Amino acid sequence: MAETHRLTVTQAIVRWLLAQYIEIDGVETRICGGGFGIFGHGNVPCLGEALYPVQDELPLYRGQNEQSMGFAAAGYAKYHLRQRFMFCTASAGPGTANLLTASALAHANRLPMLMLCGDTFLTRLPDPVLQQLEHFGDPSLGLNDAFRAVTRYWDRITHPAQIIQSLPAALAVMLDPAECGPAFIGLPQDVQGWAWDYPAEMFERRVHRIRRQTPDTDEIADAAAALRGAKRPMIIAGGGVQYSRAVSDLTSFAEAHAIPVVETIAGRANLVSTHDLNTGPVGVTGSDSANTIASEADVILAVGTRLQDFTTGSWTAFAKEAQIVSLNAARHDAGKHRALPVVGDAKLGLQALGAAMSGYSAPADWTKRARDERAKWDDEVARTVAHGNRPNSYAQAIGVVNALCDPRDRVVTAAGGLPAEVTANWRTLDIGTVDVEFGFSCMGYEIAGGWGARIAQAEVEPDQDTIVFVGDGSYLLMNSDIYSSVLTRKKMIVLVLDNGGFAVINKLQNNTGQESFNNLIADCPTVPEAFAVDFEAHARAMGAEAETVANPAELGEAFQRAKASDKTTVIVMQVDPYEGWTEGGHAWWEVGTAQVSDSAEVRAKHEEWESSRSKQRQGV
Repeated sequence: MAETHRLTVTQAIVRWLLAQYIEIDGVETRICGGGFGIFGHGNVPCLGEALYPVQDELPLYRGQNEQSMGFAAAGYAKYHLRQRFMFCTASAGPGTANLLTASALAHANRLPMLMLCGDTFLTRLPDPVLQQLEHFGDPSLGLNDAFRAVTRYWDRITHPAQIIQSLPAALAVMLDPAECGPAFIGLPQDVQGWAWDYPAEMFERRVHRIRRQTPDTDEIADAAAALRGAKRPMIIAGGGVQYSRAVSDLTSFAEAHAIPVVETIAGRANLVSTHDLNTGPVGVTGSDSANTIASEADVILAVGTRLQDFTTGSWTAFAKEAQIVSLNAARHDAGKHRALPVVGDAKLGLQALGAAMSGYSAPADWTKRARDERAKWDDEVARTVAHGNRPNSYAQAIGVVNALCDPRDRVVTAAGGLPAEVTANWRTLDIGTVDVEFGFSCMGYEIAGGWGARIAQAEVEPDQDTIVFVGDGSYLLMNSDIYSSVLTRKKMIVLVLDNGGFAVINKLQNNTGQESFNNLIADCPTVPEAFAVDFEAHARAMGAEAETVANPAELGEAFQRAKASDKTTVIVMQVDPYEGWTEGGHAWWEVGTAQVSDSAEVRAKHEEWESSRSKQRQGV
């Protein structure tokens, strides 16, 4: 008779997770680095019981908010280039609901995250239970069904035997380069504790590898023919280049054929800033250099990018007649906007394209033009980040930190004005050191994602720092993982740049002809008297070291003290909400503007905005 182990559902899930390994550079490592958990009645009696005995092997980090736990898991997975993940566990009801935003972020960014969440009782004997949402005509419908829209894999366990199939299926999705994203498993509170005789082979050690799909030879041939005929070729390097671990292949390909390279937001830090072919970031939050070259390129090789609107300038950044060649593991992305698709792994695809393009080199005057444009942009960045007799700005803070950080320090930011300012002005010192979360552009990711990144960084590069840039708006939205980082001794350096509200949206409001309203605290009609938050005192209350500085020079001194400390440090500086924004580097971005308004300024801005639509590339 075959050997079995009698275990509860949650005990079996935990034992199975312990047995899953991945081979990275010849070294076998457990895929799941642990978890983030907040216990409640929906997960502590059974899942908590199963996790307790293995806390040294699967460390469980207690978060302060389920949404921030999910952000931390995303930051962890991003650091590990999607080769490792963390699970998140939440109770039934509002705890699980808090994970919805984080799941959407992981979905948009194509990041692996496993959610193990409580669910209502399968038997329905005690219905309606605490926190249950009742749908009168469909008793099977519950809160957890909301995750179907923001996950790549979804299941509700209704029998203990299901996990024999469900767990490998969830992991397969999380490790798939084409379909990678979050997986959700709903665990009804009664089913969690039900026992089953699980086959022993289910818990045997298994070593996984990330699939590398070889591109079709005909697609490679078509792509190579298009590129060989190019007079003004360009490469867009996306985040998928790093996930494929194809940075060196991209660099070799570009160098062999003298093709200028521009980077997406997710693809920042594919090349160091001083590389001869690095033409800068492209798109809405890009650089004049990259956008100039993009507008003139006749053939564009897009590698590992989903070509979202901030990359394409809402599809105005490229010449309408330009031929796009899209190398992507995901078929969905490879065929966008009439692209010649090359469906496959970035590393293998670049190698195959390189072989098919042997002897080709971009015209020297074109490559020189890209270099000259980048040199002009470097001068612009130097002027933008310079400080002196000027109002404090995001760019100045970025310049100070950029000059003083270690090349391997990791920079994290998200949402608001900072992603644009970091993308445009950060001069990459080493490969894969920048995490600008703009796939979902999610406020609150910064500190939580930084904590998750620091947990991952400490596993590999413990002597480096994780540096978080956050505005006052995002800080107030989600800051509790400062406390988490102090508790777990995962040091971060957090730069809080206080501009008195949601200044970048106020800027957009003004740019569309409107008066400032409800974005800056001073412009909120329901606020009788505005006052500044004492962020330093708040951070100290959570156990962090903290100080407030008056200007970029003081910021530099404080940053050096933070580098020397072994504790999480928060540095606060006020910045001007109106002055000091990066002026250059912007492509057009489509936003909905009012066709009819009593305001002449709004009507004029609508006409101005619509005038750029003639440049928009039409496609699917």
